[in-house]
Amino acid sequence: MHHILSCLFICLVGVTAARAEESNITSPAKLEKGEIEQGGDTTHHNKPNRQAFSFPAANLPFKTQLDFKLGNSIFKKLWVPSPSSTTASDGLGPLYNARSCMQCHIRDGRGHTPKGNWPEDNAVSLFLRLSIPAQTAEQKALLTSGRIGVIPEPTYGQQLQDFAIPGLSAEGRIQIEYSEETVQLSGGETAALRRPNYTISHLGYGPLHPQTMLSPRIAPAMIGLGLLENIADTDILSLSDPQDLNNDGISGKANKVWDQKAKSSEIGRFGWKAGNPTLHQQNNSAFNGDIGISTPYASNPNGECTENQDACINRVNGNSLHHDGVEASKKMTDLLLFYTQHIAVPARRDADAPAVLAGKQVFKDTGCHLCHQPTFTTANNPKQPFISNQLIWPYTDLLLHDMGEDLADNRPEFLANGSEWRTPTLWGIGLTKAVSGHSFYLHDGRARTLLEAILWHGGEAEGAKQKVKNMPVRDRDNLIKFLESL
Repeated sequence: MHHILSCLFICLVGVTAARAEESNITSPAKLEKGEIEQGGDTTHHNKPNRQAFSFPAANLPFKTQLDFKLGNSIFKKLWVPSPSSTTASDGLGPLYNARSCMQCHIRDGRGHTPKGNWPEDNAVSLFLRLSIPAQTAEQKALLTSGRIGVIPEPTYGQQLQDFAIPGLSAEGRIQIEYSEETVQLSGGETAALRRPNYTISHLGYGPLHPQTMLSPRIAPAMIGLGLLENIADTDILSLSDPQDLNNDGISGKANKVWDQKAKSSEIGRFGWKAGNPTLHQQNNSAFNGDIGISTPYASNPNGECTENQDACINRVNGNSLHHDGVEASKKMTDLLLFYTQHIAVPARRDADAPAVLAGKQVFKDTGCHLCHQPTFTTANNPKQPFISNQLIWPYTDLLLHDMGEDLADNRPEFLANGSEWRTPTLWGIGLTKAVSGHSFYLHDGRARTLLEAILWHGGEAEGAKQKVKNMPVRDRDNLIKFLESL
């Protein structure tokens, strides 16, 4: 019997050792307090399925959940052209990118690149920003003052609208051509990257300005936005080091953008280049620019139509006395704001798995955390009690970083230059495919896997990328497992 027990002990030790070798459980990384609840008390623990980004903050009291549901209905609302039999949903366009918020932010998740080019597929949820360099002293002065971030393309404005209501021509169609590149990795592995080239066909209103700058943007996920808005300015600025005075190779800076409501220059937080300071402004800009809906804060009933588009400007609009003289009333925009402020972040999955903890250590050792700042504690805001004083794990510093030539769009926006992007959040990134039905990452969806996304990093992240390329295969695999757990 003693011999049998000894054999069993030896076998069990051997199996345990083998599993430890497979999972690298000797990693010093530990699960930290509150790490599973990425959104603090707002975190939801519902099933991580296709609806995982559409739950209200878990600490919302019952009496406020009706406002959340009403805001959600506005987020999903399909707008129609004017005139229509109802004033509650008319005013679409005349030129637009989508008929609802949900069409871009699929189930409150990120958008997607088209599967093909027209006519096989359209680019809904992939926007093409447009601008030109300053042409006059007046335009230069406006940019310098910080009151505007870009000079719109004279005919097509700040964004290409690839849809139009009946009777009008769309502005154009986005065409994407990809070329494949192979990257060599350690352990004999390789990765294939696809490099996009963007052009516009079927221009509906004449040629583009010869100096037009293009910047493709995928609609981002909607989770945790109110929490990001409640991070104190001082906490963001404490991470800024534009001159890299600590010599760590990371020189993040805050974008300073014009707050249209406050009439002042504030820290940018929202958008791929942190071009909007508040969710209020982000929402109203999207209402007006993406859908062509006027609001009390973005009151042009013709959306992005320019003075060179007469037929668009002269179309009937949906402004109504029933809705504060615009197409989406203050009540609508307030409900939408409440909704977007209180969409819950999902809880981590398998956060204490040995391979995930090992990947967490790799994430830190590689230097990813220097930009993807793991934690903040939101400020105390009496007007927003449910998203105040929360320990959160968004994995962003909300700062601009130079990401290198490969990711550059060469289009400045306020203080962001042509190669700088705001660090995107990572919370929820492991549920992208479950929610949105795809796994396209980065600002333009070029990366088809998380590893591809890492391998596109350059500039300030070049050193981290090289470490990922050259590290042991197991470490690289564990790093991906950690990201998938977020």
